[in-house]
Order: sequence, then structure tokens, then C-alpha cells
Amino acid sequence: QVQLVESGGGLVQAGGSLRLSCAASGRTLSNYVMGWFRQAPGKEREFVAQIFWGGGNTYYADSVKGRFTISRYNARNTMYLQMNSLKPEDAAVYFCAARYGGSILNTGLYDYWGQGTQVTVSS
Repeated sequence: QVQLVESGGGLVQAGGSLRLSCAASGRTLSNYVMGWFRQAPGKEREFVAQIFWGGGNTYYADSVKGRFTISRYNARNTMYLQMNSLKPEDAAVYFCAARYGGSILNTGLYDYWGQGTQVTVSS
């Protein structure tokens, strides 16, 4: 089992920045892929970004490429999502997730999920 706890959400003006954190526990993460997803009201959950914990390889959705950066801090078992140049359409509940292995280009098959953190972007 992997336990995931997100933090860092909040209210920000359009054009501003936020950094989300996801603290993981329960497993050694070296062979895990961890990702960020988001879900806005009335919409399906969508992929945002993911990272292979061991090698640091990353993959982003086109909608956030160049604005968001995913990273991890091994010593703290924590993943981050730095979100810059936020837009109103980025507003959503953001979830972190983990799965064991798989291609960095595969955005599905996640086994473990956090509870989510709300991001609100005012225009």
C-alpha cells in the first residue's frame, strides 16, 4: 500500500503561481510512477503530469506544458507540482496518484490516490 497526502492548494489570481505537494508513505518508491491529475466540476478527471521516481523522467499534458513542473524530493518521499501562469481553466481539485512501473508515456493504471486539494483561480 502507498498512502498519499496532498497539500498546497488555495486561491490564486490568474497569472499567479502555486506549488502542490504530495507526501507518500508505505513503500519504497524507486520503481513507482507518480502523477498529478485534476478534476473540475462537471468534468472528467484528466491527466496533468507524471514522473518516474527512480530516474526522474517526466511527461506532461499539452495543456500544462511549459507552465507546470513536476519534481520529487527523494529524502522526503514528496512529489511537487509547481504551477505558474495559472489560468481560470486550471481551477480544479488536484489529486496525486501512484502506480508500480509502466511506461512514462502511459497515463493510466494508477493504483493509489490521494484525497485531493482544491485549486481556485480567479480571473
